[in-house]
Amino acid sequence: MSQFLSSLPIWLSLLVVVVVPTAAATCGPILIRRRIKLEHLAANNEVAGFKFAVIGVVYAVLLGFAVIVVWEKFRDAESAVVQEASGVIALSRLSDGLEKNVAADVHQHLARYVEAAIAADWPAMAQGASSPEVGQLLSELYRSVLAVMPNNAREAAIMAAMLNELDVITDGRRARLELAAGIVPGVLWAVLVAGAVITLTFTFFFGARSVGAQAMMSGMLAAITFMALYVVVEVEHPFTGPVSVDAQPLQTALASFLAPR
Repeated sequence: MSQFLSSLPIWLSLLVVVVVPTAAATCGPILIRRRIKLEHLAANNEVAGFKFAVIGVVYAVLLGFAVIVVWEKFRDAESAVVQEASGVIALSRLSDGLEKNVAADVHQHLARYVEAAIAADWPAMAQGASSPEVGQLLSELYRSVLAVMPNNAREAAIMAAMLNELDVITDGRRARLELAAGIVPGVLWAVLVAGAVITLTFTFFFGARSVGAQAMMSGMLAAITFMALYVVVEVEHPFTGPVSVDAQPLQTALASFLAPR
């Protein structure tokens, strides 16, 4: 569900996640006041206020933890793409130290891998999946590097460095594929949503003299709560929707080693 919401245009996901629930929470105290008299609600203000403070703190800690975790994972996704692009550039430059025909073969397999990663992996990651074609091309790139037969100590050192950069590329791809599947587990989403409903519903049963003021306070609390949830929704899937990690570092790397030398 969160992946579907994050794939929507920003204005639409903002409407669904923030505006509509906030409007509903604002109307809550008004509907409750029509069924329960003010004096009955006001009689419990002191006890309810203490309990609400505990509930509010617990939920605020949980929500803040979720926001921090998804933001850190979003940054990890950016770092994984940059790491992969750095490995691509380094592998390309190291291969220049080999014989021309060997270097050309490595460049060809490397270009095919990067082009496929941009064209196939990114659309697949937007759906929380991966492209088998890109995995196959990465295996072919490994085979092309492993087929290199060093003729001297210099080429042997280059070969070792190339294998190290291949590991960097592989680790970067593996990291972005894992993060594309989502960061927040389903059980945590259930707790976050249920906690928001419980916390906001609790505010409906306070007995403020002005129902309009109480409705406004409930609405402002709902707005800040749902805005925080909106942040979690938008960045939970780092490669989905308008707020996402793009393939620009890989595109730059591809242009770098395909440029005339």
